[in-house]
Amino acid sequence: MPKMKTHKAAVKRFHQTGTGKLMHRHTKRAHSMIKKTPGCRRRLYNEATLHPGKRIAVARQLPYGATY
Repeated sequence: MPKMKTHKAAVKRFHQTGTGKLMHRHTKRAHSMIKKTPGCRRRLYNEATLHPGKRIAVARQLPYGATY
């Protein structure tokens, strides 16, 4: 059985924690941050856990885990 290839775009967007949760950056933070309220900006700082429904699809793109 040949090695499975990792989806390189998924590696750049997701990473796995020590407990196995998949984390991702928030959207809507590339530009126009001045318009957003301070509370909204604070919420966008931190990473978020991936929705459980999308976990299977992302895990399939990262066959050897997301830690590179």
